[in-house]
Amino acid sequence: MLTRTDLRGRVPAPARLRSVLPRAELDVDAVLQQVRPIVADVRQRGVPAALELTERFDRVRPTSVRVPAEEIAAAAAGLDPAVTDALTESISRARAVHADQRRTDTTTQVVPGGTVSERWVPVRRVGLYAPGGLAVYPSSVVMNVVPAQTAGVESLVVCSPPQAEFGGRPHPTILAAAHLLGVTEVWAVGGAQAVALLAYGGTDTDGAELAPVDLVTGPGNIYLTAAKRLLRGVIGTDGEAGPTEIAILADATADPVHVAADLISQAEHDTLAASVLVTDSEELADAVDVELARQITATKHTERVGIALRGKQSGCILVSSVEDGLSVVDAYAAEHLEVQTADAAAVAARVRAAGAIFVGAHSPVSLGDYCAGSNHVLPTGGCARHSSGLSVQTFLRGIHVVDYSADALRAVADKVVALANAEDLPAHGQAVTARFP
Repeated sequence: MLTRTDLRGRVPAPARLRSVLPRAELDVDAVLQQVRPIVADVRQRGVPAALELTERFDRVRPTSVRVPAEEIAAAAAGLDPAVTDALTESISRARAVHADQRRTDTTTQVVPGGTVSERWVPVRRVGLYAPGGLAVYPSSVVMNVVPAQTAGVESLVVCSPPQAEFGGRPHPTILAAAHLLGVTEVWAVGGAQAVALLAYGGTDTDGAELAPVDLVTGPGNIYLTAAKRLLRGVIGTDGEAGPTEIAILADATADPVHVAADLISQAEHDTLAASVLVTDSEELADAVDVELARQITATKHTERVGIALRGKQSGCILVSSVEDGLSVVDAYAAEHLEVQTADAAAVAARVRAAGAIFVGAHSPVSLGDYCAGSNHVLPTGGCARHSSGLSVQTFLRGIHVVDYSADALRAVADKVVALANAEDLPAHGQAVTARFP
């Protein structure tokens, strides 16, 4: 089932290793020219452009961009009680984890009379995107809103594509999740036009202002990602999300039933989803292939899963040892990494590159998707080598506050002048000496 790459006895150096590992192709540059006129149109014409583009791409035209508050409340009232209970638990756990991420201000006395403080200031207004394509993701509302609220963001708007089935409003579970989180502003707009409208703002069909935001977070399709890239600088973004991916580092102690189920769980997201097994046990690899064949027939999205698992972005990497497996998973830098080995906690502690790590047989990625308390908005495409997932820090800016007395400045003035002259910027030094005629 999974295409195999045999690296036993010969794990290449990092640069070569990255090139031989399976990976989904996501060429954002290829769609930039399609997205550029969309962004320009929304910048120039605002809401009318966004609604026309929505009608073109989503085949529905909402009566307004902002969803009325009573409709948000009604969606929550009509939600299946079991889903309400699950979302409430997810919110509670996410809030517990994210509360411990809040940074505290610090002040360092560099010299007598000279201090540098670092203040952590929340972004003023943010736009949080919840996708609505092949699946609907109320969990993404939770994962975006909770860290923003915990950071102290004073104004936030949730954006999600309108659904023809629901009269041009976002899916009711999206609205219900927003209500449960205390969010009162939801926009019915998706894709590249959503990012552009969040960046530039506009006037809604009823004359109400749709204020622009300072930061946009949340995953979406390649067109949304391209719009984020084009608008970087006008707004801040959390990164460029590609197709979802799972890597599982496993040895002979792993249960092939669990491994196969977890590979399938991510493959059902999208035909481009990546499911990668890294193991030093050929027997496990064989058993997982058998289980995949058996379990795929019983899953709802059989065709989608099969395409994803057979795609070049998925595969099985055979290695000589768990040690070599660690080199492979660090080079791959998965969005989600499961460690299903003997002494899994110790092995997981040695991983250097992953969006999130799931330790042992009872910490599947699905738990993290919904109810672990961790955040599921994570770097993809190898970006976990240098980037982190969404957190409270995403919504905070560290601002240095420099406060020196006259005596403290005088004591270091000659050093400032020397460095300014070394860089041929004498006016810098003169800005200091002018204070001491």
